Amino acid sequence: MNAEVPGELAAAARKSGAKMVHISTDAVFDGTQPGRTETDTPNPINIYAKTKLAGEQAVLAANPDALVARVNFYGWSISGSRSLAEWFYNNLKSGTHINGFTDVVFSPLLVTDLADTLLEMVTKGMSGLYHVLGSECISKYDFGVRLARVFGLREELLKPISVASSGLAAPRSPNLCLSTAKLVAALGHPLPGIDEGLQKLAEQDAQGYRARLRTLAED
Repeated sequence: MNAEVPGELAAAARKSGAKMVHISTDAVFDGTQPGRTETDTPNPINIYAKTKLAGEQAVLAANPDALVARVNFYGWSISGSRSLAEWFYNNLKSGTHINGFTDVVFSPLLVTDLADTLLEMVTKGMSGLYHVLGSECISKYDFGVRLARVFGLREELLKPISVASSGLAAPRSPNLCLSTAKLVAALGHPLPGIDEGLQKLAEQDAQGYRARLRTLAED
C-alpha cells in the first residue's frame, strides 16, 4: 500500500490529466541531523519509513508533475483518537498520567493548515518534493505541555521521559526538524507555528468541529 499503490495512482493521474498530491512523511530521515533539505539523501530506519520512501520514488518516477509532501500533522479525526494531539487531549482530559518524549523532536502542522497549504501549492502549479511542516521545532513532551495550557488541562499529569526508556520496540528518528526553506521561498510567506495551530485546534473544539466530523462519517 505504501510503496507500490502510490505509483499506480500517479500513473493513472498522469494519464487522465489529474493533479497528483502524494502524502509522505518526515520519518524518511534517520533523525541524526536537523535541518535536512529535499536534496539530502534519506535514510529510513523502520519499515514504515522505508515503504513511504519507496512510495515517494514510485510517484515521481511515474508522474514527474506530481506534488510529494513530506508531512507531520495533528488535528481532530473522525475516530477521535488518531493524532498525537488527540492522544494528549483525551488522556489529560480524563486525568490520566502519561509520558512525553523529551528526546524526540518534530515540526507538526495542524491538519487544516496542511490542507490549506497543499491547496495553495496546487493553485500555484507546484510539483516535485517539498517539506510541508510547521515553522517550529518542538519535543513531543513540550508539545503536550503547550496543548495542556491551551486547553486548560493539568500539565503535571505529563511525565518527561526519554524514548530509550519507553520500552517501544520500533526504532524512531530522534530529530525530524526538517528545513522548509524551499517551500517558504516558493509560497512567499512562513508556515504556521505551534501556538497558532494549537489555538486553532481549541477554537475548532469550541465550535463543534469534532461533532461535524462524526456527522460526515455517518452520512
